[in-house]
Amino acid sequence: MTLDRSGSRIDHLNLAVPSLTEAVAFYEPVLAAIGITKMLEIPPNATPNQPTAMTGFGLADVKPYFWLIDGGVVGTNMHVAFTVDTRADVDTFYEAALSAGATSLLKPAVHPEYHDDYYGAFVLDLHGINLEAVCHHPGQA
Repeated sequence: MTLDRSGSRIDHLNLAVPSLTEAVAFYEPVLAAIGITKMLEIPPNATPNQPTAMTGFGLADVKPYFWLIDGGVVGTNMHVAFTVDTRADVDTFYEAALSAGATSLLKPAVHPEYHDDYYGAFVLDLHGINLEAVCHHPGQA
């Protein structure tokens, strides 16, 4: 039985970071490497319930779904995984992250402990967040 691993019920995710400027400088090239772009910048106090600046990333012409929020504290054991279409995209993400200053946690590889076709790479961003790119499709022969 093949499972459909394409969907998610998460509409958007906010990550609080100590420095929005540093985080955007890191995430912009790393996410661009897998087709996710900066879409929206919201200044502080744009609404009564939003006192700090925010930057949203997403797929072009869709909507921002990954948000960085300024002036926050990163939680412990924070992990964010981005689904990509190919194993080459995982490799590209990993190299872009290292070039942007990330620390390697796990090089791109198959992780059969999750499932037979789970190909992922893990890095720590500049604020200690565990980032991953994962492809759930079989590799090319």
